[in-house]
Amino acid sequence: MLSSQAHSPGQRLGLDDYSEDFGRHFWGSGSEGFWKLERQQSFQEPGVESWEAFRKGRWDEALALIEEQRGHYEEYLRRIAESGFALHRVRCVEEPIAPYLQWELHLLNLKAQCGEDTRVLSGDGILRYEAQHPLPEVVVLGSSVMYEVLYDDDGKLAGGIRFDDPRDISRWRKTIQEMHRAAEPLDDFFTRRIARLPPPTVTEE
Repeated sequence: MLSSQAHSPGQRLGLDDYSEDFGRHFWGSGSEGFWKLERQQSFQEPGVESWEAFRKGRWDEALALIEEQRGHYEEYLRRIAESGFALHRVRCVEEPIAPYLQWELHLLNLKAQCGEDTRVLSGDGILRYEAQHPLPEVVVLGSSVMYEVLYDDDGKLAGGIRFDDPRDISRWRKTIQEMHRAAEPLDDFFTRRIARLPPPTVTEE
């Protein structure tokens, strides 16, 4: 847990409060930008049409639905750029690649084509940062706020812990930036490791 490593205790937020708080601060990320560390290998995305198709084993439909989102993400990333900041993500990837992650990397690849700056950390790159603690899911918004993102046991978004201490925010932003520099560009990883994989095998719940 990030809270055990922070200078000051965070404020735990339920799902609705987290979503509202995040939305209120997101567009003020400023020149420091948005930095996200994504560690968990599988999530659930109920309500996302492409994920629902993937979960039901309809792989071609899932990929088509991702492609249909291109216009949306082009406009979204354009609006972000016009607001004076950028989205940066470090996506940790373990081997063997989980079915969910295979799906998500197709989505992230589309977002990268539209302007999101994503790099992949894998293998020893992950282990270097997990010598003492498992990496949390972290989002840093500029220099004013960051969150440890929380999920339930099924991998569904459950809320977050908000941190306001400038020392914690600066330390985690610098750590994620360091990971980002050491990681592999998403387009290279996608071409090398994901693009030619057969459809994942998914057991519908």
